[in-house]
Amino acid sequence: MRNYVLFSRLFFSPILWLPTVTKLMTDDETITRALAEIATTAHHYPGVAIVLNHDGRQVLYMSARGLHALQITIPELVAMGEEYYVRYFNPEEAHEYVPKVVELLERNDLGYSVSFFQQVRTGPGRTFEHYLSTARVLVQGQQGQPLLIICLSCRIEPDSHLSTKVQRLLDENAFLRRHAATFASLTGRERQILSHLARSRSSGEIAETLFISTQTVDTHRRNLRHKLGASTAFELGQYARAFDLI
Repeated sequence: MRNYVLFSRLFFSPILWLPTVTKLMTDDETITRALAEIATTAHHYPGVAIVLNHDGRQVLYMSARGLHALQITIPELVAMGEEYYVRYFNPEEAHEYVPKVVELLERNDLGYSVSFFQQVRTGPGRTFEHYLSTARVLVQGQQGQPLLIICLSCRIEPDSHLSTKVQRLLDENAFLRRHAATFASLTGRERQILSHLARSRSSGEIAETLFISTQTVDTHRRNLRHKLGASTAFELGQYARAFDLI
């Protein structure tokens, strides 16, 4: 309990842990001080603490737990630059978390944080593992601009039921991105029909609900299969789930 309270104060308070930072300090001095403060307390955190530069493109600090998992040193991480993301993260997920980090920087609010799932692998040839990450601006410079971003990443146990749900969510998001243009080509009526088909309703039931003939329903069914390139009910259901029709 004591460690949890300490972590809460350190991570979520924008000012408590740096009470003596003043405008007299240069930005470089503020960065040095902030990194030193984090390094003295990071072992209390329940996940991997990562500090990024002002635009999030370079890792400046990582706690011992993360360094051990990646088998790397802080100087090596700093020198790696943006290669860090290429080496350890699933590039297909950048569409999910990059806009959130951009929003974080644009808001530039020390009290605002963003959370997102990431798939991380600790080395070449290794499988991706799910992490839940939370990030916020850590300190600001003399002109009020973001200087550092702090991120806390916690591994989701593979055997947890949550891991399965996260993977399902990520798969649906990836499906949505790949097929957004195709789905946009459907008419309003076709989307209605798709919603009913995904609920395993027959042509007769759909016709009765929408006050149309069964022949019209069957025509829409054929058009849907052609437009979506779907040959099975499961494939039609994928579209319905991904685009919130059921």
